[in-house]
Amino acid sequence: MSGLHCGSCLCGQIQYEVIGDFEGFFLCHCKYCQKDTGSAHAANLFSSTATLKWSAGHDKVVVFNLPSTRHSRSFCSLCGSAVPSQQFKGSLLVVPAGSLDSKVSLKPNAHLFVSSRANWDHELEHVPCYEGLPT
Repeated sequence: MSGLHCGSCLCGQIQYEVIGDFEGFFLCHCKYCQKDTGSAHAANLFSSTATLKWSAGHDKVVVFNLPSTRHSRSFCSLCGSAVPSQQFKGSLLVVPAGSLDSKVSLKPNAHLFVSSRANWDHELEHVPCYEGLPT
């Protein structure tokens, strides 16, 4: 995945571009990421070389740093959607994969913190699939 990647929040007030390559794609199952997403894991892309450019709504980005941890989350103040963040004093760009409007061609590198995996997040390949809502 290289070049230009575009993304936005759910309400569309925040829009951004990432110029450059992602070096990693991880699914994190830690308790913090479960709380952040309300789901089994967070799906984030990482880059130490790409540049983040806010196209719209940068003033609507809220950053939450969980006290006494390295856990940080950026989100839209209007709709709550996760948006990119610069972490570790700007040396690492973290982009929530679901916030991208561009297709993600990378496959996840690994699952992280699997010892914290939700008890219902197992053997999901056996759960029925539907194109939309079940009828």
